[in-house]
Amino acid sequence: MIDINNLSIQFTGENLFENVSFRISRHDKIALVGSNGTGKTTLLKLLYGLEHPETGTIKKQKGIRIGYLPQDIVAYQGNTLFQEVKSSFPDINFLDEREKLLVDLLNSENLTEEDRAELIEELGEIQHKKEDIDFYSTDSKIEKVLIGLGFIEKDFFRNTEEFSGGWQMRIHIAKILLSQNDLILLDEPTNHLDIDALTWLIEFLQYFDGALIVISHDRHFVNNVTNKTLEIFNKQITYYSGTFSQYLIYKEERENQLRALKKNREKKIKETERFIERFRYKSTKAKQVQSRIKQLEKIETIEIAEEEKQIQLHFPEPPRSGIVPVELKNISKSYSSVQVLNNVNLQIERGNKIAIVGPNGAGKTTIAKIIGSKLEPSSGSVIFGNNTLVSYYEQEVADALNPQNDLIGSLEEVNNELSIGKIRTILGSFLFSGDDVFKKVGVLSGGEKSRIALARLLLTKANLIILDEPTNHLDFSSKAILQRALKDFTGALIIVSHDIDFLLPIVNKVIEIRDNNAKVFLGGIEYYLQKKKEQAKAEFEEKDSSVQKAALKDRKRLEAELRQKKYIQTKDLRTALDKCEKEISKLGEIKMKLEAELSDPNIFSKPKIAKQKNIEYEETKKQLESHYEKWTELSHHIEEIEISFSS
Repeated sequence: MIDINNLSIQFTGENLFENVSFRISRHDKIALVGSNGTGKTTLLKLLYGLEHPETGTIKKQKGIRIGYLPQDIVAYQGNTLFQEVKSSFPDINFLDEREKLLVDLLNSENLTEEDRAELIEELGEIQHKKEDIDFYSTDSKIEKVLIGLGFIEKDFFRNTEEFSGGWQMRIHIAKILLSQNDLILLDEPTNHLDIDALTWLIEFLQYFDGALIVISHDRHFVNNVTNKTLEIFNKQITYYSGTFSQYLIYKEERENQLRALKKNREKKIKETERFIERFRYKSTKAKQVQSRIKQLEKIETIEIAEEEKQIQLHFPEPPRSGIVPVELKNISKSYSSVQVLNNVNLQIERGNKIAIVGPNGAGKTTIAKIIGSKLEPSSGSVIFGNNTLVSYYEQEVADALNPQNDLIGSLEEVNNELSIGKIRTILGSFLFSGDDVFKKVGVLSGGEKSRIALARLLLTKANLIILDEPTNHLDFSSKAILQRALKDFTGALIIVSHDIDFLLPIVNKVIEIRDNNAKVFLGGIEYYLQKKKEQAKAEFEEKDSSVQKAALKDRKRLEAELRQKKYIQTKDLRTALDKCEKEISKLGEIKMKLEAELSDPNIFSKPKIAKQKNIEYEETKKQLESHYEKWTELSHHIEEIEISFSS
């Protein structure tokens, strides 16, 4: 579908890639991995056409449709949500507009019969095309995707400019998913999704029929939607079959084998070099020396990728807090007329490691900020226990950092008792070395700001740490290190996150914020997901049961209505039929009596009486035949009515 050959591109004077080649096939589901700054986003831009290579070619299949979700927030305006998403169906919009134009033309005056015939023929063709592309289910598809991504029905007719950045990103995701793309490129798609929307998106992409390339630091997401891995390292791109977790195992095994091979090869080289050095000047060994020199020249060197530097993160042992570091009593919070929290009561106990989850906009960050004393509740009280020391990590790291500080100053701001040497050591553990420490915070990337924020967090001896989306700008290795540090932390933790893989080994309790309230799940994230799955199944079965009961009730009502209608329509006919049957029975008895009399010799011998009986007999037969015909006609009419009701 796409062939990349000998691709190279520069960034700030250095090559990101050098002569890389690979192929993307129709059903590939690819995880694009590599450290921050290695060129993952640049590669997506190259594939989409926003960037152009220095050398090499990108050959795309003719007519290929590509959807691209950038990290940058996309801002939509000028349409309702539903209209904006529907605009991602170019064929449907064209057919709709063309049909309206044709109808207007048909209503115009002075139209010749020939022109009218042509317009009617084209209208017919449009109807066929609509059926071919499943035009009439479009609105239903849009509704399913929007609801799956967390929108509610009353959002459908809101203007797009009313939605915040995270919801704007969801609009863009909806358009991409509905655009019948052959290839979808997603750059950090999970950053603005809650667990509900994330679970839905995973299921959607698992059934997506095209190709997919994903950049994401959410391992749970990547492992569930991809089956191949592209690794960018040392300006090269390497292809692996299998999920990201399988790739990591394969990569480790491969590098262990290469190290062992390199060690053996280096040993052989040293032995050969010693032999050459020892016998270089002995004429009797000249041939052997020359042979060994040639052997040495033929030995290929084995290149092993240097291990990536990783941040070293260890939280200091915190002072011991009281049994209950913080308690929330009847907490409510409103923004203008919008209520977010209503009478929330929670108790955070010493040693609790809690995940706060829930839909976007439900109030997760609000409750975290209230606990962290960054926000005042509208009512209720936050009670801190004995010796509780709180440290808060902002979701938007940039908002919490002074852009004018250099990196040393940013850490001194938190703890001015440390020496410059100690600060430089800490910065070094977060991959800032040399002159990097004099950079202004304002020029740092999102990932670098995250590392500085975590370094600042490390300097506070808190026993209650609150982290709001701490993994948004961290790569896989940095996330793993933070994960281990939080797992080993002996104080209480509150983490607002939708990153399931990150939360798995850390949390022992989950608080779900939904419908203005908080519900506690006394188990880890797996327990929570299982309970939600059971709840969804129960709700579906209940809904299905309700639908079935409603359908049965409707069917019984309809059957009763049909019986009533059938009774009304056949009532007079059945009365007439009943009367006719009685007449037939009566006439039949008369006929049998007359036949008996006519066969009686006493009557047969009397011509006058016999003649009279014959006249009566013939008249009875005639009436009987007439009533049989009437019975047949009434029965047939009733049968037709019953058949019409059955169908």
